[in-house]
Amino acid sequence: MRNTKPKVLLGMSGGVDSSVSAVLLKKRGYDVIGGFIKNWSDSKDIWSGECQWRGDRRDAMRVAAELDIPLVTFDFEDLYRRKVVNKMFKAYANGATPNPDVLCNQEIKFGVFFQAAKKLKADFIATGHYARIRRDRNSVARLLRGSDPDKDQSYFLHRVTQRALRKTIFPIGNLKKSEVKKMAKSLGLSTAEKKESMGICFIGKQPMKDFLRTRIPSKPGDVVDPNGTVIGRHDGLDAVTIGQRHGFRIRAQGAGRRAQSSIPWYAAAKDLKSNCLVVVPGREHPSLYSKDAYVSDLHWIAERPDAKCQTLKAAVRYRQEPVSISIAYQRGNLHIKFRHPVFAVAPGQSAVIYKGAECLGGGVIE
Repeated sequence: MRNTKPKVLLGMSGGVDSSVSAVLLKKRGYDVIGGFIKNWSDSKDIWSGECQWRGDRRDAMRVAAELDIPLVTFDFEDLYRRKVVNKMFKAYANGATPNPDVLCNQEIKFGVFFQAAKKLKADFIATGHYARIRRDRNSVARLLRGSDPDKDQSYFLHRVTQRALRKTIFPIGNLKKSEVKKMAKSLGLSTAEKKESMGICFIGKQPMKDFLRTRIPSKPGDVVDPNGTVIGRHDGLDAVTIGQRHGFRIRAQGAGRRAQSSIPWYAAAKDLKSNCLVVVPGREHPSLYSKDAYVSDLHWIAERPDAKCQTLKAAVRYRQEPVSISIAYQRGNLHIKFRHPVFAVAPGQSAVIYKGAECLGGGVIE
């Protein structure tokens, strides 16, 4: 008798989130195929020295065996280097701070992985992201924030296409992380106690600055205070993010300087022409806060938000609580005005627009 269960290709990373997602999909009656994506082979495990992806794939294989589902490995490394990593290096070299997780979702997980699902004749794809989808009467997919406010990943998903989102399932989007871990433990899944991976997967344990130096040569320059006085040196503007606490303190020079010597300094601006980094004393310095932002390379999930809407909010970095805004369209780009000044609006990062719990889309901060 022909199998009439809807088929879903689930991205399995070897972590607890995708493992529990597989369990939930099976319980809901789906014919589940696990898909492990190999994006990067250079990172090494700190203890074994083994390529990190091999250990993650082994964990995914264990869970697939425990749940009696097939696991297919997809090698997207060449495309990942071209579409994600190369773009990331180019942005850093130009003084911006890009978000590779946004690019990875757009190009890989909901790009070529979605295309691979169609070749396997899968009806849907699924991932372990903490986000939700609501489909309206016209079958338009609306991206919603995950139920766990501490783990919501809609920020990273704002560039997913409507075509892919219509065929996407987020099995754990309505759960909290604590509930997911508890479920994994109660089911005896081999990944139940696995530590969560943090940061960018292909960097491994090395600092971002060291990773950037593999392609971008060090270009030292002056560090100056708000008055233009040289107070130190940096070894490359590419490795500094706006709002980042700087790793030095000024030398005491007179009573005023002595009083400030214990105050931490923060990166406030990059002058690419002079190769100078401007730093300011204290996190509350007004130079660290912006009243507005200009955003380009816009992407809207369902439709473009109305500039007259009074309930829009924006997040300019992951885990930032969205703040109230007004917007105006200018020659295809977006001008955002924040109701209250926002800390560390960094060029290259994503500005993501929300209306209530719905993520409307966003773009790249100029």
